Amino acid sequence: MQRRAAKSGPIAAAAALSMTAVLAGCGLTGDSGDVTLRLVAADYGDSGANSSAKYWAELVEAYEKDHPDVTVEVTVHSWNDVDREVKRLVDAGKAPDMAQIGAYSDYAAKDLLYKAGDVLSIPVQADFVPQLADAGEVRGVQYGMPFASSTRVLFYNKTLFAKAGLTAPTTWSELAEDAAALKADGVKYPYALPLGPEEAQAETMQWLLSGGGGYAETATGYSIDSTENVHTFTWLKNELVGKDLTGPVAPGKLNRADAFTAFAAGQVGMLNGHPSLMKAATAKGVKFGMVPMPGVDGPTKVSMGVADWMTAFSKNGHAEQIKDFLTFVYSEKNVLAFSREYDLLPVTNSASQTMTAASQDADLKPFLDQLPVSELYPVGRTSWAAVSAEVKKRIGQAVRPGGSPAGVLGQLQTTATTAESGSAG
Repeated sequence: MQRRAAKSGPIAAAAALSMTAVLAGCGLTGDSGDVTLRLVAADYGDSGANSSAKYWAELVEAYEKDHPDVTVEVTVHSWNDVDREVKRLVDAGKAPDMAQIGAYSDYAAKDLLYKAGDVLSIPVQADFVPQLADAGEVRGVQYGMPFASSTRVLFYNKTLFAKAGLTAPTTWSELAEDAAALKADGVKYPYALPLGPEEAQAETMQWLLSGGGGYAETATGYSIDSTENVHTFTWLKNELVGKDLTGPVAPGKLNRADAFTAFAAGQVGMLNGHPSLMKAATAKGVKFGMVPMPGVDGPTKVSMGVADWMTAFSKNGHAEQIKDFLTFVYSEKNVLAFSREYDLLPVTNSASQTMTAASQDADLKPFLDQLPVSELYPVGRTSWAAVSAEVKKRIGQAVRPGGSPAGVLGQLQTTATTAESGSAG
């Protein structure tokens, strides 16, 4: 979910891994069952000790114990490789039965996937968090099954804020005032604004939502150059970047990972972050607070959500076996185990309710609170991949000295309209 999450996020840490693990019958060789299910999955761990290979090995072992007629083979790839590997297999006519990846719409558009209703029981499908289930739809039909999710909140350095006599901001104007005070205190990055190519589409979306806009405010088409969006980026350019409140690195060259590293080093006053930043900051001894992203007149009413997806390819058949396995995968116990292992939010209502009430998950509550009011990327549109790539490439130009927010957003709108027309055709 490096959007994600890494997905895209906690997922970002996994993107650094290059290891590939294959689990067949929990790593044991022996007699095969009547049916072999092949799953390609992404790695959410940041070391061998918490690799997703370990999670899947334990899950598969438990499943096969009660299903001797089914063998489940899981191949785990880093986020750098998993989408490319699945595409390679599909192009070679060797599609896996299931793939746990970052996008699904291209495969759905080519009629390569089972509908979610074909491989999920009614109780499992009904248990998905509504926003996540809706984001898994292509033209009103769900193909993408949410597997991991995350939201974003505003992190702030409590030590730096206390030194400057500040409280956490709730509006844009308060954020700018706090950033100015932090700059006066010599803070390197009063507000870190990562609009670099790594994950600029995420920071962009969070700001667009906080300004009452978004990428696609209507059911059809994009609205990137809407009045609200132009106002948002004009404010960013004039009130933050133009007043030198975003640090020594130009936003268009600052990547999310570098901004997170700087926050964990105590060099950042404020930035948008997902759950994995908690662990990194805590490990470095940084005292931090978390609040909803400030909006124009108060806390933003809509937060950014991110999800990664489970997909089921129809080429090999096995719909009934896939349904039975996914029923096990999406049990409350297994969803909670995965979410807790990787500091992610559960994708089911039942697990969300349990986590919200559990003291052991209290640190995730700010993110859980945002999930019901979250909006996800328009991943159900096959055009989104091209649009996202262009946002990463160009959006930093909107806030640079001499840049034109309206001009850049207009160019992105043209790109998006063209991409959408092409995908519809």
